[in-house]
Amino acid sequence: MMAIAEIIPVAKWLAKIKQRSDVNCRLCKKTLEQRSASTENLPEETCGHINSAFCNGMATTVTAAHHFIWRHLYASMQAAQTPTSKLRLVTPDKESNISMLWQEEEFEQICSRKLLTEKATDIEKAISMKEGERGRYDFDPTMFYENRFWNRTPDGTVINKNHRTLNILEFKWSSDRNEDFLRVKEDEANEQHKSIIEALKAAAPEWTFEQINFVEGRRGAVVEDDFYNELGKLNIQAGKQDKILLVHVQRICKPHDTVMRSYYQQIHGLSGVDATTSMENIGEQAYV
Repeated sequence: MMAIAEIIPVAKWLAKIKQRSDVNCRLCKKTLEQRSASTENLPEETCGHINSAFCNGMATTVTAAHHFIWRHLYASMQAAQTPTSKLRLVTPDKESNISMLWQEEEFEQICSRKLLTEKATDIEKAISMKEGERGRYDFDPTMFYENRFWNRTPDGTVINKNHRTLNILEFKWSSDRNEDFLRVKEDEANEQHKSIIEALKAAAPEWTFEQINFVEGRRGAVVEDDFYNELGKLNIQAGKQDKILLVHVQRICKPHDTVMRSYYQQIHGLSGVDATTSMENIGEQAYV
């Protein structure tokens, strides 16, 4: 229940109740120390941070939880397409970056790799460089923007050669405590693959390119109208959409427990059931 309510004894919450003075992420610090990397300017240890891939100590677990939810939905959609659908859902069991996709003949038929590289490089130069990218840029400024584009990895890709359409799919599994989380994550998803859509439109104007996002909350928040609308775009049989939604919502909630177990085990050295239920080691005032 604490995990669902996101009332978790992370460093920032403990500092709020005067049980800790340092709000920096303990897992990021531990991981960086193991890598002999700098521990300056550590992020705050908040509920949102430990549930994201930006936490060095939780990235593997959070990413696995994301895949657990998304790949099941992806496979369910592939199996429930209408019999006459010409859409092909690419790589339902794994992610493929743009470079891997363009090794396939049907993608090369959209536009050549050379042309797409030319269009993408100009677009990538207008996108701000992230803090962790500076080293790669300094190593090879000429190839940095080209490599960044080809390494972009959507959660899914759907192609219809007959109608000349290509959809980029992105799944966001986020905290749903704030009312505007849907808008924030929708904008984040669009920005994440903005260069892919823009470069493709410039390189192949005779095709139609669209990004389809599935944005959901860790506590099972799903906007039904949006969800059904996205399923309709992907030619999912109307009679199977309700079941897909039901199973999907159930699957959304399950991995959150696994993420919390991983967090407690790393912070407190606990395992099994105690890793998510025992609060004894942080003091009486930490109970909720």
